[in-house]
Amino acid sequence: MASMLKAPTFVSRPEKLVSFSIGSRRRQDGGAPTGIFRKRASLFPVALSSSMSTATVQHVQKSAAPKTDISIMVNSCSGKMGKAVIKAADSAGLHLVPVSFGAEEESGQTVEICGREILVHGPSEREHILASIFQEYPNLIVVDFTVPAAVNANAELYCKVGVPFVLGTTGGDRDRLYKTVEDSGVYAVISPQMGKQVVAFLAAMEIMAEQFPGAFSGYSLEVMESHQASKLDASGTAKAVISCFQKLGVSYDMDQIKLIRDPKQQLEMVGVPEEHLLGHAFHMYHLTSPDQTVSFEFQHNVCGRSIYAEGTVDAVLFLAKKVKSKADKHIYDMIDVLREGNMR
Repeated sequence: MASMLKAPTFVSRPEKLVSFSIGSRRRQDGGAPTGIFRKRASLFPVALSSSMSTATVQHVQKSAAPKTDISIMVNSCSGKMGKAVIKAADSAGLHLVPVSFGAEEESGQTVEICGREILVHGPSEREHILASIFQEYPNLIVVDFTVPAAVNANAELYCKVGVPFVLGTTGGDRDRLYKTVEDSGVYAVISPQMGKQVVAFLAAMEIMAEQFPGAFSGYSLEVMESHQASKLDASGTAKAVISCFQKLGVSYDMDQIKLIRDPKQQLEMVGVPEEHLLGHAFHMYHLTSPDQTVSFEFQHNVCGRSIYAEGTVDAVLFLAKKVKSKADKHIYDMIDVLREGNMR
């Protein structure tokens, strides 16, 4: 017997929506469901908001004194994720360094965010500039949400200069990434998923996989994930969840993930709100028993970027404490941040 857990409908601000549902279900005819993305009226929404203000370039215009002595440098500040992190960081009282690294074509540009300006530098001068900034701001932490192709080069730069960093960018050679950081002794939080609630779900999946290996042996798995068209690679979160299912006995190749990037499909099949086509993360995992009489469905949907930005700020605050205390461990992830238990 299988049952479906449905959440009650809540009214929430639609521009910042987080939903999560878990259930098992079978069709009335006894077979397994044919599709794994379904529009749902019942979700668990969480509204997140914060006021926005950023720092300026060389001629700094201070509107209010920072609440902490932590300074952050947000690279790719002109991107949507960079802007969201700046907003959350300002709300938390962090001091924003008015400099950012971007693509070559952005070099020399001044990006205005909420009335304040940030100077963008291209790749050619990065090492000298970062070393100068780190000398001026000894409590600096760099936040990196750039592109997969830049992951290793950026990490190598941060480690060479010796500046702690929070990396939320997916992709790159992850083994090389961790070796670079480990060899350098630099403090870092590295996580492909910065949303605290999604990370908690991942942690629960890992516990289940560890304690009940083989529980889903023989089950087949379908995975679909939908993100804005600008996301080029498969979701790191999806890969982490799939890894747990593999430990639970499911045979599945990462190449089987169905990536949905077409806006028309996202609207009609996935049910992404039109206003969030340019910023969302919808995931669905569907398990079916060998005889197709039982199915399980796991889903987590995020509209907007606030959940990631808030988690990133928590990671910055967490890392600053580790640096200050000269902790023995140097490389962390968001589960470590969650376990600290003092998030805002």
